[in-house]
Amino acid sequence: MISELRNLPAPAKLNLFLHVTGRRNDGYHLLETAFELIDLCDRVDLVNRDDGQIVLTGSPPGIEPEANLVVRAARALAAQSNRRLGVTISLTKRIPIGGGLGGGSSDAATVLLGLNRLWQLELPNRALAQIGLKLGADVPVFVFGRTAWGRGIGERLRAIELPRSQYLVVQPPVQVPTATIFQYPELTRDTKPLKIMGFSLEPEKLAASLTAAIAAGQNDLQPVALKLYPQVAQVVGFLGQIAREFGFDANSVRMTGSGSCVYARLGSAGEADLRRNQALLERVLGARPQLLSGAWVVNSLARHPMS
Repeated sequence: MISELRNLPAPAKLNLFLHVTGRRNDGYHLLETAFELIDLCDRVDLVNRDDGQIVLTGSPPGIEPEANLVVRAARALAAQSNRRLGVTISLTKRIPIGGGLGGGSSDAATVLLGLNRLWQLELPNRALAQIGLKLGADVPVFVFGRTAWGRGIGERLRAIELPRSQYLVVQPPVQVPTATIFQYPELTRDTKPLKIMGFSLEPEKLAASLTAAIAAGQNDLQPVALKLYPQVAQVVGFLGQIAREFGFDANSVRMTGSGSCVYARLGSAGEADLRRNQALLERVLGARPQLLSGAWVVNSLARHPMS
């Protein structure tokens, strides 16, 4: 029997667009989005315990361990099993908190996936996603583990294939509470869903159709975040300026999720691209350091590393 699993990856995500298409009676917003996983990862260690206790080490400052999604995920899975199961969870954070990158949700999904193996529960991912949905709307996509078109509150997922890409991700020096953005009175809540033609097409034509649809989209949460958080607005403007300087489309600069992180698509990852993208990163880090808390060049992931 396995006694521990170490260095489990919990990747971040980008919303390639994010539309708010309505609101349910229970207050949850209806969304349409494309999720892409990236190789900016937190790390999780799981060690079995014989005493039935669920213990977390490495909880981020300001978050009580019992309130952390990874503890809640472990407790929910143990309750589902109807067994007395315990674990020590060690969490190493790299994904910024309050950045719209889904770090907490990804950590929870990795705990569900890892404990399903460690505790030998053999639950299907569909069951793990249902547990995850009760923890947060973004948890299911990390359990799903694929580039995905998402609808509903983000839980209705369809796998899609997109060209592999690199992105520049920039973190402003501010955290954006998701609830603040969604509760704002002026938030657009009636965007019409995109029409995707050809889900039955062969992969190359479908990828082109999806790429065009994503380019036509937007992040409906971004105008609210820019209004409420000037630091995010400054980074959007700055990153657009740098993108133009390096020959990229400034319209590709978008906020992910409810913010605060902003990204620009850099294209493919050939050798020449890697050199240029590294130069771009150095330009961003050196130009206006007071505008940002961090910046990374990241690669898209077609699948979750634990898939």
